[in-house]
Order: sequence, then structure tokens, then C-alpha cells
Amino acid sequence: MKASDVMTRDVVTVRREASITQAIQLMLDNRVSGLPVLDDAGKVVGILTEGDLLRRSETGTERHRPRWLEILMGPGRMAGDYVRTHARKVEEIMTRDLVSVTEDTALDGIVKLMERRGTKRVLVLDGGSLAGIVSRADLLRALARALAEHPGGVGGDEEIRERILAELAKAAWVPRDGLSITVKDGVVELNGVILDENEREALRVAAENAPGVRAVEDHLVWVEPVSGLVIEASTEESLETKN
Repeated sequence: MKASDVMTRDVVTVRREASITQAIQLMLDNRVSGLPVLDDAGKVVGILTEGDLLRRSETGTERHRPRWLEILMGPGRMAGDYVRTHARKVEEIMTRDLVSVTEDTALDGIVKLMERRGTKRVLVLDGGSLAGIVSRADLLRALARALAEHPGGVGGDEEIRERILAELAKAAWVPRDGLSITVKDGVVELNGVILDENEREALRVAAENAPGVRAVEDHLVWVEPVSGLVIEASTEESLETKN
């Protein structure tokens, strides 16, 4: 999927000359946490988010630094802080360093960008014009739709086994030696040796996700690499039934 598949197209925006009060009311009325800021030509020039409004003199949340730190910061930095905590116009406190993508940007690239920049949303731009916005909520809605999709035909036990093996073939963590997977009447039986308990959980999840699986029987044995201690699955974990 790409940005155009999940983005919100009807985006609530604010003009750069608007007051902070107007912007806050827009956020509250529309239940959004960020507003793209437009100039008179309709081009995106910034974004105003809840984060830009956290530290304000009106609520007594502006930063109070030790005098020695203020000296190190210099008057320019302190003056900038004063503007952000006291200004009353959107353009004076908006974030100008935009995090943006195009409509063709893949979701994987969007998520990486969100993680790297520590942001909850990215703007989708067509040139300098706003085409939409992708927020974490949009990604959650896309995930919900994907989870709700019903897989194709279930098939028999052998087809279930082949699907599990195909999924495991994509992963680098799968133990390559001694792993045995059998399926009978939709019940998957896992046998073999693992070197980490996380492998047990991952193998179980891979089996559970295969269409047609009714239950997973875990007979995997964990061999602790340093001591050679052998630990079998607990009784509670040996049989997991799908809902």
C-alpha cells in the first residue's frame, strides 16, 4: 500500500495569520491534534500541532532554566523560546520544518519517516499543495481493514502445512535444523529444537495465522546454548486453540 491508499483527504487546515485561539478551537471541534498551515495562495508553509502548544505562559508551563544554562544558550535561543510561549499568531509558533511525502510513497517508507522524525503524522504534498495527511490513526485503520480481510480457500492439511512453511521460509530467525511441522485435521504439531524461547512464540504465531488452523500443539524443546539445559514446553503452552 501507499500514501494515497490510506491518507485522509479532507484535511482541516488553518491560515498562517489565524490566532492561536482560533487554531485551538479548530483542533477541539474537529478532534485533530495537528493543523497544516496554509498561506494566501493555499500552499503549505508549516504545521501547528499540540506539541507546539504544550509550553505556554498562560498555563504556567513555559520552561524555567537555571541562570547558568541561559548564559550558555545565549539571548537568541531564549528570545526564540519567548516567542513560542507568548506569541498569539499561528505563523509565529508553527513548525516550519515539514515532514512530507508524496501520494506514491509506500507505507513502509512513511512508517520509517515517522519513527526517524518522531512525528505522529506526515503531510502528503502534490508540489506545494496539500493532497492529504497520513496519521497514526490512518495507519491503524489500514491495519484494521487488513486484519478483517478473509483469506481465500482454506484447503486441506497439506495446503495448511505448505502455507506455514512458505511463511517461515521468509524469516531469518527460523531454526533450520530439526524442525518438524505436521498437520492433522487442522491441528498443527510443532516438533524440534529451538535455541531461544522467542523462537517458540514466533513459530506458534506463524502456525496460528495460517488459514484453516484450529489449534497448535507445541512439542518444541529449548536447549539453552551455554549450559545445554533442555527445557520442554509447559503444559499450559503445549496446546493453543485458535478463536
